[in-house]
Order: sequence, then C-alpha cells, then structure tokens
Amino acid sequence: MAIERSVNVSKGIHNELQVVKKKFVMPHIYVILFLFIVLAGIATYFVPAGVYERIPGPEGRTTIDPNSYQRVEQTPVGLTDFMTAIPRGLVAAGEVVFFTFIIGGIFVVIRKTGLIEIGVDRLTRKFATRSIVLIPVLMVVFATVCSLIGTQELSLVYVPVILPLMIALGYDSMVAAAVALVATTAGFMTGFLNPINTGLGQKISGLPVFSGIELRFIAFVVFALVGILYIIRYAQKVKRNPETSLVYEEDSSKRSVYLNKTAVDKRRATTRQKVASVILLGFFSLLVYGVLMKGWFMLEMAGLFIIMGIVIGLIAGLKLTDICEGFNEGFREVLVGAIIIGIARAVAVVMEDGQVMDTIVNSLGSVVGEFPAVFSAIGMFFVQMLFSFLVPSGSGQALVTMPILAPLSDLIGVTRQTAVLAYQFGDGLGNILFPTSGYFMATLALAGVSWQKWVRFYLPLFLIWFSLSVFFLIIAQMIQWNG
Repeated sequence: MAIERSVNVSKGIHNELQVVKKKFVMPHIYVILFLFIVLAGIATYFVPAGVYERIPGPEGRTTIDPNSYQRVEQTPVGLTDFMTAIPRGLVAAGEVVFFTFIIGGIFVVIRKTGLIEIGVDRLTRKFATRSIVLIPVLMVVFATVCSLIGTQELSLVYVPVILPLMIALGYDSMVAAAVALVATTAGFMTGFLNPINTGLGQKISGLPVFSGIELRFIAFVVFALVGILYIIRYAQKVKRNPETSLVYEEDSSKRSVYLNKTAVDKRRATTRQKVASVILLGFFSLLVYGVLMKGWFMLEMAGLFIIMGIVIGLIAGLKLTDICEGFNEGFREVLVGAIIIGIARAVAVVMEDGQVMDTIVNSLGSVVGEFPAVFSAIGMFFVQMLFSFLVPSGSGQALVTMPILAPLSDLIGVTRQTAVLAYQFGDGLGNILFPTSGYFMATLALAGVSWQKWVRFYLPLFLIWFSLSVFFLIIAQMIQWNG
C-alpha cells in the first residue's frame, strides 16, 4: 500500500508539472513590444544623453561625424512623451503601415476577380508531381534579385502571390512566408552587388564599391543553399502530415479555398479574365521597371497598386462596390500586422526622444575595440545585430554605425572589408527576427503567420546562419581580406 501510495504521489507530481509546463504561453506581441517601449523609456533616465554631429554623406544622405560625439543635457522621456510614443510610432512608420494596408487590399480585389484561383489551378496541375521543385526555383530568383537591388521589402509583394500556390500544393502559410523572407534575407545580407547595404557601407568606409565580390558571392551561395534545404525539410514534413504544420489551425480557411484544386474540373478563364490577366502582367512589368530604373519605393508602389486594383477589377467584371469592399476586406485581414509595425517603431521614437541612441552606438564601438582583431570582427557583428533592433533600416544602420566602426577597424587590426561584412551579416540576421522590423512584420501579417510562430520556425535557421556568419568573419580576418 505504501509503495502504491508513493507511486500515485509521484504520478500526481508529474501531472502537476506537466500542467505547469502547458500553462506557459508566449505573451502577445503587443505585450512584448510594450515592454520594450517601457525598457527604452527607463533607459533614458540612466543612459547618458549624447549626440553625434550630422553631416552630408554619400549620395546626398545624412551621416555622422565619428569624431563629434559629445554628452548633452539629460532629456529623459516624460509621461506625455511616453503616452504618445505609440501614436508617434504609427506616424513615423506611416509609409510601411499604409503600404501593408494597400497590399492586403489589392490581394483581395484580385482574388475576387478569380484570377488567383485560375492561376493556382493551372500551376498546381503542372507541378502536382514535382511541387518541391518550386521552392528552390523561387528562392534562387528572390535571393538573386535582392542581392542585386537590395529591396527586402519585395517580400511584401511575393507573399500574396505565392501563398495560394503553396497552400494548393499541400504546404502551408509558413512555407510561403519563409520562401519570401529567407530568400530575400540570404540575398540581402551577402549582397554581392547590393547598392543598399554593400555599396553604401563600402562608400562610407572608403572602399571601392562592390570590391571583394568573390567572398560575398561564396557566402551568398552558402547562405541561400542552407536556407533552401531548411525550408524544403519543413515543407516535406508538412506535405506528409499537414497536422505537423506550425500554422495548421490558422490555415484552415485557406485550405478550404485553395487545397485539392486538381480534384475539381479545370477552371477556365472568361474573355474578360484573360484580358485582365494580360493587363495585370503589364502592371507588374511597370512595377519592376519603376523599382529598378526609377527608384520607386513604398509610396510609388502603393499608388500603383491602388490603380491596379481598380483597373483590373473593372476589366475582370467587378462592380465599383465590389472593388471597394475587396479593399476593405483586405485592410481588415492585415490590420493587426499594420498596427504592430507602428508599435514597434515606438521603441526607436522613445530612444530618440531621450537622445540615448548615439550614446549606445558610441559605447558599443568602444567595447568592440577592447578585443583581439578576430574577436573584434565578431564583436562588430554582435553590435550590428543588436543595433538592427533599434534601426532595422539597412541604409539607416550603415549611416549611423559605419562612420564609427570603419575608422575603428583600422586601429584594432580588422580590415574594412571585414567590418562591412560584419555590418551586412548583423543587419540581415536581425531583419527577420526582431519585431521592430516593419517590412518583416508586415510580411508575416500578409501571410497570416504570428511572430511567435515564426520565431519557433526561424530560430534553428537563425542559429545556423549565425554560426556561418562567425565562420566567414573569422576566415575574412585570417586572410586579411581587403580586396
């Protein structure tokens, strides 16, 4: 009896521990971001305020004078500033917020025309027996484009296009988000011909633009290949057993719309839909031309998408009311993601109010200089990755950190090419992890993937890429890479 009682007690304790473990739930993303805002506000009371002098930089951009840092009077964030941080964050991130709304709206309008279902049906039939081939093909294209033009924000365009296709082929929303985000990040962080981070970083550092392309191209191949294999492994698991999907419940409505299209009669396009599809391709061609040749960004693309939705909707046979309601439906679908972008921007708003951003940069640069050369290169990588939490813009980060780290690299024996590579790796890795990255959170919103679920998916790949980054930086420093 005593033994049986002991066994029962042990089972009871074990069950209670299981209940405790099951009770832990990742806090809502609003809660996480609000805590970051609180910490940033507290930091303005303890971190000394300081500023660098802003001066004209490459291509007419404003950069900092690395020798001009000086302490200024403490300006801690008061109650009113803290209270208005989130609204001001929404205003500061307005371009990304409204671009997210427009992308969500245009996707639903085009879906209402039936063009997406027809395209998905045809591609699903064509790749029904070799669907896995699409993943590396799409990722190589996306990674190469981003490595050439440096626009990670194109993920916002890719996801709505490939999402229905991935669902129809038996995968999930996570695969669609990953194909876009991982591919563009692999191209951006290695950027062998990327004007946004590589070109600007090298100009600020006094290096020939796009020099050292050989090592960057090798890194591009390695990072892209690892990302492709990682996503294929997850996609095949979901294909074999859909319930293993991290977003199985969230995808239920999408599966009912797009899955098993090959089981029904082949969809045929009407004459109006055929004309609309041709016009749609014309709009996308105009989009590519505008981005590559005219330097279009979110405002121009959003304007084009509004016109696209109206024109394509009317040609395909939608009434004006249907088009308007399509936009409204799309706005609702991405509402949470759009609001998250503004809340995340509030972290930087608070730190700018307290004038502690430049102090953090100055302090991190000083810490890096205390290590031996190889470890200093890795230290720069850490600094850049941490700083990308505060300034997720690649060009913005280059203009703030590289004027400090480039001259510092000369003093501590790190080559300037290695310093630029550390900046590229640090910025890229954080861009699809930190919730302060606006385009990243917007892309997740369009895919219907929560940030918490994404972290579960991405964290192993993040650790692999992190290790590869350290490896490449050690190699670069050991060979004194500066060509």
